[in-house]
Amino acid sequence: MGEFDFITRYFQRTTTPTDPTHVQLGIGDDCALLAPSPGMSLAISTDMLLESRHFLPTIAPQRLGHKSLAVNLSDLAAMGAKPLAFTLSLALPRIDPAWCEDFAKGLFALADEHQCTLIGGDTTAGPLCISITVFGEIPHHLALRRSGAQAGDDIYVSHPIQSGIGDARLALETLRSQAHQSADAFEQTLQRMEQPTPRVALGMALRNIATSAIDLSDGLLGDLGHILKASRMGASIEVDSVPRSHALHNQPVAIQRLCTLSGGDDYELIFTAPIARRAQVLTAAHHCQLAVTPIGRIEMQPGVRLYDARGNHVSNSYHSFDHFKN
Repeated sequence: MGEFDFITRYFQRTTTPTDPTHVQLGIGDDCALLAPSPGMSLAISTDMLLESRHFLPTIAPQRLGHKSLAVNLSDLAAMGAKPLAFTLSLALPRIDPAWCEDFAKGLFALADEHQCTLIGGDTTAGPLCISITVFGEIPHHLALRRSGAQAGDDIYVSHPIQSGIGDARLALETLRSQAHQSADAFEQTLQRMEQPTPRVALGMALRNIATSAIDLSDGLLGDLGHILKASRMGASIEVDSVPRSHALHNQPVAIQRLCTLSGGDDYELIFTAPIARRAQVLTAAHHCQLAVTPIGRIEMQPGVRLYDARGNHVSNSYHSFDHFKN
């Protein structure tokens, strides 16, 4: 099978659920043509996923297809943008029809859920690597940025109802034999790592409510640090209030804090909002069938201060993921 037959067979679709007014020209030409709605700005984000760096070789291809797009949609969610379309660049060591079929199935299931159309990309032979660029739209004045946090703002993290964050890192620690879980609990945490849910609806609901936002990809403290740097603020965090699942609650405190404070791959939203908007924040989360938990406060003093439930200082020795250090 040649390159163009491969694209046609697995990735060129005759019908899509996306409003055709956005995509003026899709796959099949040198460039795609995308038209945002009047008065809207384009939101654009790119992520690259490498085997053994961003995902394990054992991941099911359907889950990998889902995750490849999910991590990009999560960036749109962090800005409150509505997804429009995406491009896919894919390097494969060889064409495996069964693998490609399942990968495309996972990819397009999530794309259809968010009415996001594949409009182009590139393919080549090589070590498995997936690169997606996603396009969204948002009114310029409503975009959630990292630089808007104000002193006194509450700091929130989103999470599934009756669960929390840190499960993706717990799955990784279990694979490393640094943590132990039952088979059922491990499968649940592994799914959180391999098949995250981008919080697009919540991001859009937080327009005009949140003052800043970022998605949780590299670890809570590291990602929050990007907000603090851009906003020129500091923060205090109550580490025991960070929500966690039953599976993580069953781990030693050291593992719990490692997973919640420096674990990544959750793709939840960390955001700030004024105290006066607490009711609006909770209403927005309720409408999205999610939970949001306040975990701290934005402060004028630079740096991040960690406290436990009794108000005792907790040493900040946690490090988030860094591609050139980890």
